[in-house]
Amino acid sequence: MTIWTRLIICLAGLYGAAGVSLAAWSAHRAGGELLMTAALFLLLHAGPMLAIALARPLRAQLIAASLLAVGAFLFSGDLSLRLLAGAKPWAMAAPTGGMLLIAGWLMVAATALMRRQATHPNETPG
Repeated sequence: MTIWTRLIICLAGLYGAAGVSLAAWSAHRAGGELLMTAALFLLLHAGPMLAIALARPLRAQLIAASLLAVGAFLFSGDLSLRLLAGAKPWAMAAPTGGMLLIAGWLMVAATALMRRQATHPNETPG
């Protein structure tokens, strides 16, 4: 397993934990809608990131998972920091994160059309 794959798996676990934590916190905080949205985005992307990383991924699939990871981080991080710290780290963080998420999902779709090269003599290309 490559370091890139391990990083995606680690981030998926952290996003899952952060998503659950933010969802719980949002239930007890005024203005919790932003936190719930951030939690939802983290939780919606943690599973696919994990699935991609564990599926003997093509390089393009790891790039797609990376786009999902960075996009979810920017989008959810921006919403969370706005509410919890009253800070905007970068004015375009949430929209940029959203665009990266869309790009990541489009890349996931595109990888379904790519042919996997056989890596073992008894394996047929997919």
